[in-house]
Amino acid sequence: MKKVFFKRFGVRVTAAIVLSIVTTVCLSGLILYQFTFRTQFEDLRSYLKNLAHTIAVNINTPQLTQIPLAKEGINTQSYAVIMDYFRKITVANPRITSIYILKKVDGTDTWRFVIDDNEENPMASVSPGEPYNAGRFKQMIQGLDKPSADRKLEIDEWGRTLSGYAPIRDETGKPFGVLGVDVKAQDIYLMEKRVIRQTAAVLVVGIILALVLGSLISKRVTQPVQELITGARVIGGGNLQHRVIVHGDDEISQLADSFNEMASNLAIARQREVDHFFDTVKSMVKVLEFRDQYTMGHSESVATYAQSIAVRMGIDPKIREIFHKVCLLHDIGKVGVRDSVLLKPGKLSDEEWQDIKLHPVWGEQILKPILQDPAMLSIIRNHHERFDGTGYPDGLKQGQISILAAITTVADSYDAMTSTRAYRKAMTTDQAIEQLVKNRATQFHPDVVDAFLAIL
Repeated sequence: MKKVFFKRFGVRVTAAIVLSIVTTVCLSGLILYQFTFRTQFEDLRSYLKNLAHTIAVNINTPQLTQIPLAKEGINTQSYAVIMDYFRKITVANPRITSIYILKKVDGTDTWRFVIDDNEENPMASVSPGEPYNAGRFKQMIQGLDKPSADRKLEIDEWGRTLSGYAPIRDETGKPFGVLGVDVKAQDIYLMEKRVIRQTAAVLVVGIILALVLGSLISKRVTQPVQELITGARVIGGGNLQHRVIVHGDDEISQLADSFNEMASNLAIARQREVDHFFDTVKSMVKVLEFRDQYTMGHSESVATYAQSIAVRMGIDPKIREIFHKVCLLHDIGKVGVRDSVLLKPGKLSDEEWQDIKLHPVWGEQILKPILQDPAMLSIIRNHHERFDGTGYPDGLKQGQISILAAITTVADSYDAMTSTRAYRKAMTTDQAIEQLVKNRATQFHPDVVDAFLAIL
């Protein structure tokens, strides 16, 4: 069932449209996330580089060189002056968690702390001279030459931070070390989280819109196609008068116009074919009537009576048109009955009577290739059925017999009764009417008898 569902054209079109829109929205969301977060992140990096550079250029390098790289360096006047400068900066910039200076040791990536002001956790501050593996951080190494900043959140012994770096130079312009400024990673995390929330909201709204728009667009595409499919099935079922209505000026509406034109041409061709067939079969009926001079004109009379009854009973004019043609052929099956049986003046034997009773079946088989309407074929097969179920060939009764077949039965019986046959003379009109009344609701449909009597 699931496989069949996903094979449906409408489902696949909807899925394709929704997938396309969702993909576009996701890519847009990803671009939005990257653009928004990276823009803010780069702004923060620029801020850190400028801040580190500003602090670095205000450092008194000769004073800095006076701090010995040992624990007692904390007790020097130079250390206290620079530390006081750092703390004023952290008070003015609450986002800063730590300011520190590292001195590069020639020939190694292990640098030495000169000053470390850890405002976030003073107990975590390190003493001058303690080593630090600067080789882990490329941006810190670059900070010896020019202001730099981490390109992502970095993790070291003091946790996750984002840092900016700037060179500190001596009197000769030669790099003495690097000044580093750390900011709270939580700020960056919250910024990223906010961007993610905004991006996710855009994605959710985009997906909902994609589903709605996808369904609407798909419906506009698949509904005309479904109309064409339905139309093809209806026409394939024999209703060549059916037309497909598709509004618009696109290719699908043009296809619908071509489809309707094709159906119209088929209907015309089919009508020509049917007319030719009827003309051919009517010629056969004429031949049949020439075989039996007693039934000359019988088919035309039956068709005329039946048409009058149909009008009286309010049968649709379009149905009456084909009904008249079929009534002309109601006895076509008699072409298969031997002359010795058909023209026999005396009583028929049981075997001969069985041959006669087969003529409705043979008539149906003759007309079936061209007359595909079951209601019309029933006229040929069932015009000798009786209202009480004792007729032939199928023993149908009451509601099982179509009203058109019942009309034909009354018209056929009346004309037969009022015509001379090889085995009896014709009845008078009054005698025939008496038989109709007598057999009303037994042999004949009562409503049809009442309509015919009103006409007579």
